[in-house]
Amino acid sequence: MATPLFKTGLWTLLLALGCVAGESDAAGGVVVIGNANLTRLDSATLERIYTGRTIEVDGVHVTVVNANSGTAVRTRFLQVFLNQNEDKYTGYWTVRRYNGLGAPPRELPPSEVIDFVKSTPGAIGYIDEADIPAGVNVLLK
Repeated sequence: MATPLFKTGLWTLLLALGCVAGESDAAGGVVVIGNANLTRLDSATLERIYTGRTIEVDGVHVTVVNANSGTAVRTRFLQVFLNQNEDKYTGYWTVRRYNGLGAPPRELPPSEVIDFVKSTPGAIGYIDEADIPAGVNVLLK
C-alpha cells in the first residue's frame, strides 16, 4: 500500500507534467508558410533553411523571412522548430556572417509576412496559427 507522502508526491508530479504539457501546446501554434510554388517541408529541411545551410528546395531558390526579433511568434518558432532561443540564433548568424558564410534572413513585422510570402516566389516564413488566412500554402505545422 502506498504511503500518503508517496501519493502526494505522485499527484504533484502528475500535475506538474500536465502543466508542462499544457505550456508546450501553448508554445506551439506556429505554422510555416510558403509561396505557392513550394511543397511541404520536413523539420530537418526547415532547420537547414533557417540556418542558411540550404538555399534551394526541389529546384526552387528559397527566400527566407523571419518575424522581427523579440516578437512572440519568433520566440515560439525558434523554440519549436529550431530548438533555439533568440540569443543562440543571433549568435549563430553573427559567426556565419563574420566567417563570410551568409547573412541572416530578412526580418519583417509578423503582419507583413503573409503578403511577402504570397508575392515572392520561393518565399518561406512563419505566422501564428490563429492568423492563417484561406489559400495560404502551409508547409509545416
